[in-house]
Amino acid sequence: MVKESMTPRERWLSVLEGKEPDRLPTDYWATPEVSEKLLQTLQLNSLRSAFETLHIDAPVLVAPRYIGPDPRTDEDVFGCRYRDVSYGYGSYRECISHPLAAYDRVEDIERNYSWPDPDWWDYSTIKDQIESLEHYPVRGGGSEPLLTYKNLRGQEQAFMDMVLRPEIVEYCLGKLFDLAYKDTERIYDQLPGRVDLTYVAEDMGSEHDLMMSPAHIEQFLFPGMRRMIKLAHDAGAYVFHHNDGAIRRIIPSLIEIGIDILNPIQWRCPGMDRAGLKRDFGQSLIFHGAVDNQQTLAFGTPQDVAEEVKENIDILGSDSRYIIAPCHNMQPVSSVDNVLALYHTAFEYGWR
Repeated sequence: MVKESMTPRERWLSVLEGKEPDRLPTDYWATPEVSEKLLQTLQLNSLRSAFETLHIDAPVLVAPRYIGPDPRTDEDVFGCRYRDVSYGYGSYRECISHPLAAYDRVEDIERNYSWPDPDWWDYSTIKDQIESLEHYPVRGGGSEPLLTYKNLRGQEQAFMDMVLRPEIVEYCLGKLFDLAYKDTERIYDQLPGRVDLTYVAEDMGSEHDLMMSPAHIEQFLFPGMRRMIKLAHDAGAYVFHHNDGAIRRIIPSLIEIGIDILNPIQWRCPGMDRAGLKRDFGQSLIFHGAVDNQQTLAFGTPQDVAEEVKENIDILGSDSRYIIAPCHNMQPVSSVDNVLALYHTAFEYGWR
């Protein structure tokens, strides 16, 4: 067997810098239930041990420690309340109350709502979070404000706001982008030059097309995203952009504002076929993900998974500009055998 000549961080950076890695990097996205089953099967007690065993190059995520006012039970720092919703194999935390839903004017929000303060987080522990893990890439900072805005207003109202109350959208997203910017800036201050990836995300797509118009994306999301991307690039970090669904129409604009890595590549969605994406955008983007989480990993056989990983490597990784990973979190319906097939195949077939 070929021997590895790079650390996980060196492998990621080779791909990000347009150089040839020893093999294509791998990443890991899964629900806690999947991780628990995987650890039980491998008889290990930590995900990092599993990563070492399966040759997974997953980045270290660094984040500050919350020290602000204690939220009420089942609430987050924005005042959104959650409950566990079972889907049979596990559960997700779903937002069930929307603290800004009742307001029709920016003035009412200003008068009645308090935004989280950046000083509610302690950044002094961040250096310790990469201790003994320096050979892995580091991911820190970033933004995904529309997700929070939908929780604050309720999802239907949030989308209607773009047409009916654009001033509320701009005000709230401005506050959320400002908070994300300050958070990211402080993380960079703790690890100057050491953060490799910053997560600048927004879910713009559905299973069939965009969930909002390109004009609204340009108006409400791109100004803050451009600011975040410039901050990341100025700090020497690459921009990891997560965007679910059928988003092909907006990819040229995402490239124009400066994203570096596109995730998750749901290639069964209209317009997201792998060969077409590689042909049209492969010179501008690094692709991440693409191992189908809705059909192949969930309901296929280990052989199906292995064949798809090989296809992805052949199509998306033909020039080594690809990071092998599931397209979003693997769910408990996926067997451990399928999870193992993903990473065993990636390791066996991903050599350059």
